Amino acid sequence: MNNNQLRLEQFDTVLYNANLNPMGAPDSAIKAMQNELSSIVRYPNDYYDGLKDAISQYAKCNKEHILLGNSSSDLLHRFVSQLKPEKTMLLSPCYSEYENVLKAHGCEVDFFDLKEEEDFEFNIAEFVGMLNSSYDMIIIGNPNNPTSKLISKDDLETLAAVCEELDTFLLIDEMYIEFVNQASGNTCLPLVEDYKNIAILRSVSKFFAVPGIRLAYAVMNNTAKKSIINAGFASNNISTLSAVACIAMLRDTEYILESNSQIYTERNLIYSAMSPNKNIKLYKPAANFMLAKILKPDVNASVISEHCKLKGIIIRNCDTFRGLDDSYIRFCFMKPSQNDTLVNSILELLN
Repeated sequence: MNNNQLRLEQFDTVLYNANLNPMGAPDSAIKAMQNELSSIVRYPNDYYDGLKDAISQYAKCNKEHILLGNSSSDLLHRFVSQLKPEKTMLLSPCYSEYENVLKAHGCEVDFFDLKEEEDFEFNIAEFVGMLNSSYDMIIIGNPNNPTSKLISKDDLETLAAVCEELDTFLLIDEMYIEFVNQASGNTCLPLVEDYKNIAILRSVSKFFAVPGIRLAYAVMNNTAKKSIINAGFASNNISTLSAVACIAMLRDTEYILESNSQIYTERNLIYSAMSPNKNIKLYKPAANFMLAKILKPDVNASVISEHCKLKGIIIRNCDTFRGLDDSYIRFCFMKPSQNDTLVNSILELLN
């Protein structure tokens, strides 16, 4: 066994690349599954009415506008395969699965490049200026992964109005919106009431730290398109235990409030601790993770990642994201003591 292996065993591995809530799975969800084990003898769609009630109350949306899926990827595949866009616009950088799914279904993909010199902020005027009726679909993650930047609801309402005029479908992925400060004022869910060519995509995986419980939902106010998207897919593809767990966690106010408080605190502390260092550029985050650029000569993301790995810290090298390279890293925010180790480990090579 070499020295690196010995050193790694001294530390618990912490997945700073997974972007999960550091509080872990809610006890309420675990207890709900334990109490409902006998429910596995019934078909799961018996529970979907209660699940939609819980989502409606949690997301403050119309129950009739909810479309269920067993993951964000499942719903993304449904939207693309059933709406059959021929040409789509994405941001760059963005979550790579958008492009993968679109191209798997033969869709042409164009990119709107977010500019590093503008800190990857979204420019609504420039973006709208690139659009025309040839685009069947636009997919936007908000907050963006990997930049952790939030697009304002006002800008996205402007975009929704343009998409309505162009007959372009707008899919907004709010995977990380619940980590945002004052999320209820930043979500685009209210836009669904006024625009027919828009859908908001949500998942429980990240905020509730339950990637093993496969559940996502979309909210849209277009009965015809909703029927098309559901066509050809199983009506009971969410398990009984996933349904009862999600009903419990969506109603777990204590867990939700504590999560918001912890992420808000750790996000500010980490940004404040690292921003004075001149050898790293931080892009101020809105979500539960942060993008950073290494500025020190002879040190890159690969070097930083390997150094952190020796301490059991797994961060993301962003060189696989379109528009980024081996100078960018991304890491999420975990528990306070773990975050101290993360910050110290990164800065060790940058001082």
